[in-house]
Amino acid sequence: MKVSVIVTTYNRPDALAAVLEGFLHQQGVATADWEVVVADDGSGEETRRVVASYQGKMEGRLLHAWQEDKGFRAAEARNLAVTKSTGDYLIFLDGDCIPCSDFIQEHMRLAEAGWFIAGNRVLMSAHFTEQYLAGSIKPVTSWSLSDWLCFRSRKEINNALGWLRLALPGFRKKKPKDWKLFRTCNAAVWRNDFYAVDGFDCTFSGWGYEDSDLAVRLLRLGVKIKNGRFAVPVLHLWHHENDRSQHDENWARFEHSLHGQHVWAEAGLSALGGEEKVNGRGK
Repeated sequence: MKVSVIVTTYNRPDALAAVLEGFLHQQGVATADWEVVVADDGSGEETRRVVASYQGKMEGRLLHAWQEDKGFRAAEARNLAVTKSTGDYLIFLDGDCIPCSDFIQEHMRLAEAGWFIAGNRVLMSAHFTEQYLAGSIKPVTSWSLSDWLCFRSRKEINNALGWLRLALPGFRKKKPKDWKLFRTCNAAVWRNDFYAVDGFDCTFSGWGYEDSDLAVRLLRLGVKIKNGRFAVPVLHLWHHENDRSQHDENWARFEHSLHGQHVWAEAGLSALGGEEKVNGRGK
């Protein structure tokens, strides 16, 4: 199995650099078994330089899928990045969510036919984020148990259990149809299942609910949700709240999807043209 990690970003090069740095320190998985594709929603030159600087370090396993800046189009950016990827298994990660050193290994352990994964985040404070990006805090990939406990005691992070790994087979499958668990800041899905629903629906623009819509359509396809807590946490850098001016419109669109019957995205991978049509699979 080969894994493609799709990292979404927009004009936050310092955060993206911290995320890509985390992928230089992955353990327990062969380098030939994974790649990273940056899903760039129209960032400027500084982001391009960050990606270029890590492409050499990652020896051809880092790709840059860029689209023109026409507003918040994360769904389309992710779809585009998937078309550039080569993995059998897709992990979606936001460009401000830093992976632990066993992130890919643990996602691979959770991978199971007929299931997609809802990961979780450990939130960082604004001050701690500033320190981390300035290099004053050692990378999360080298944190010890005492580091996790220390940072939590100082209220720099909201969870001290980011180090804990538990099997929990019963817990993981306890809520197999709870779409609320699923957020694409940290999530995984088989490539075939993603294509079978035509990927993200690009009619969702601006912040909100394109991930919930994907989850609902995957559930309708018959794929179930597995909880990735205590296996694949990521460290979420603090940021100002995103512009939510299109929240109501996106919520209305999602409610229509939630109560509908469709599996195929209204405007998904196939809307990009070319190889993405995949013989109409899932339509």
